Amino acid sequence: MLSAEVIEHFETDGAVVLRGLFKDWIEPLRAGVERNLAEPGPMHRDYTKGGGRFFGDYCNWTRIPEYKSFVEESPAAAIARDLMKSKTARIFHEHLLVKEPGADIPTPWHHDEPYYCVEGPKTVSLWLPLDPVPRDVCLELVAGSHKWGKLFRPRRFNGVDYDHKSDRLVEMPDISGHREDYRILGWDLALGDCIAFNFTTVHGAPGNMSAGRRRAFSSRWFGEGTVYADRHGETSPPYPHLAGRLKAGDEMPLDEFPVIA
Repeated sequence: MLSAEVIEHFETDGAVVLRGLFKDWIEPLRAGVERNLAEPGPMHRDYTKGGGRFFGDYCNWTRIPEYKSFVEESPAAAIARDLMKSKTARIFHEHLLVKEPGADIPTPWHHDEPYYCVEGPKTVSLWLPLDPVPRDVCLELVAGSHKWGKLFRPRRFNGVDYDHKSDRLVEMPDISGHREDYRILGWDLALGDCIAFNFTTVHGAPGNMSAGRRRAFSSRWFGEGTVYADRHGETSPPYPHLAGRLKAGDEMPLDEFPVIA
């Protein structure tokens, strides 16, 4: 399904665009999003601050039938497995972000691993927009940042830092103020396209000042060698029940994070 060139770009840049692989899943996922908006999960967030609505939710794939079908029946797991060069692909969680027209709050530059209770060499997020995305409102990614060997302090979308007590964390550089110093990736995306990126690839997104919605469905996957990480504070998504049964370096439980491919 994936060419050697695509996999090489993913390894080198930490991100790659995948064209047209999910055309058959746009309408089912749109239906799932409407169900999700009508019936938010217990961990949903509303980031709206006066403009258009900015809504987020995650960890609903087992209760929303359209999400469950995507995770279990779409090519996502096989794609993730091949990109990671892994023997298996396990689902970590899904994440929905909806920016309505006028939602002017940007998604700040960050990478995902410090937010998560997992770490490992074989990870990938598949960011699948459910509306056409022009380049100027597309998710942006810093090529090669997955090889920087740094963990940047996680920050909530409202600008408040997570209270993680770790001397491994450093501050994110001012990428927006020095864009010329980085190779920043972004694309015009048609329906069925998606962006794949490593959990340690730095990325961010502008607000949505276009006339259309921007619904993005992300599925997060990991392969062998990925283990539980103690972040010494709250994680996103929060998995407080794992803290009582796992220690750093333990394998993630298969019953909650199953092998899909």
